[in-house]
Amino acid sequence: MKENDKNIENLIDKMMADQTLESPSIDFTSKIMSQVHAIETSKAKIYKPLISKSTWFVMGCGLLGLSIYALLGNDNLSNLEITKLYSDKVATLFSGMHISKNILYSLLIVPFMLFIQIGVLKNYFDKKYDV
Repeated sequence: MKENDKNIENLIDKMMADQTLESPSIDFTSKIMSQVHAIETSKAKIYKPLISKSTWFVMGCGLLGLSIYALLGNDNLSNLEITKLYSDKVATLFSGMHISKNILYSLLIVPFMLFIQIGVLKNYFDKKYDV
């Protein structure tokens, strides 16, 4: 195997001895860089929000419609004693429930950490897309 490699190397040396060294043109670097800049501008990422404005509008209208229906569409709420009605239902719903300290701490800490993570990710993507 070593002898075969040596023969190939000798053959390549003989072939390369006849060749002259070619040098690039004077403006070689500027031509390459102009092509690189053309590629970068054509592939530029355009910021597009995950949820469009029309979707936010539809969700807001839906939430507003549900709120109006809940307040005005129910016959039980005709005398507008909303706070008494809902406070009694909430009190009876959670009266027999016991929450441990670990679960309470996790319910308080997880949303806080989630908001921190959202802020960090937003900052990262703002810098990445130069918004």
